[in-house]
Parts: sequence; structure tokens; C-alpha cells
Amino acid sequence: MAELKFEEALKKLEKIVEDLEQGDLSLDEALKKYQEGIELSRVCAQRLESAKKKIEVLSKNKKGEFELKPLEETE
Repeated sequence: MAELKFEEALKKLEKIVEDLEQGDLSLDEALKKYQEGIELSRVCAQRLESAKKKIEVLSKNKKGEFELKPLEETE
């Protein structure tokens, strides 16, 4: 499951939520879907965290010069 792209994992997760909300699944099926959903949510969270670390923001320092900073420092 770790090789899934973010968009694919999110789409599968949305389908699982839809299936669970309908309430037509047996308890065993619902538990399997829930477990798969937890794994997919972890994959999505890992992908987002990885992307966040790659993002840099160009901003001006006190001297008026532009510099790159990690996203966390600009918030």
C-alpha cells in the first residue's frame, strides 16, 4: 500500500467511508474496511508530511534580501 500515490489512496479512502456510511456491510466486512481505511489514512498523512517538508517559501529577511525558509518558519 505504500506505493500508492496520494490521490489513489485518498480516492480509495473516500470509497471506504462511503461504504461504511451506507451501513450495508456485515460486521466482519465493516471491520476489514475500517482497517484498510486506517492504513490508507496513514499513507495519506505520510505523503502530505513528505510534501510539506519539500515546500520552501521565498521571503524577505530584515535586510530586505530574499531567502528560502522551510514552510514551518513562515507560519
